[in-house]
Amino acid sequence: MAETKSGFARPMTPSAELAAIIGAQPQPRTQVTKLVWDYIKAHNLQNPANKRNILCDAKLKAVMGKDEVTMFEMTGLVGKHLS
Repeated sequence: MAETKSGFARPMTPSAELAAIIGAQPQPRTQVTKLVWDYIKAHNLQNPANKRNILCDAKLKAVMGKDEVTMFEMTGLVGKHLS
């Protein structure tokens, strides 16, 4: 019997905007979050004055919709780009 994955473990397809950051391969939500954080850290996008805030570059702004987001907002905004 095949195991069906649900919730966080189920691979989700990223939008074109999110794929520009994490790649177009379907990924579970947990991996999407990890890949977005890898991108943020690689591009030094955490606000130095408040590490809980992310300063969006052009690619991240296409996903988040604004110049700066909190890490708590980020997961909800990224979720809108998964199907």
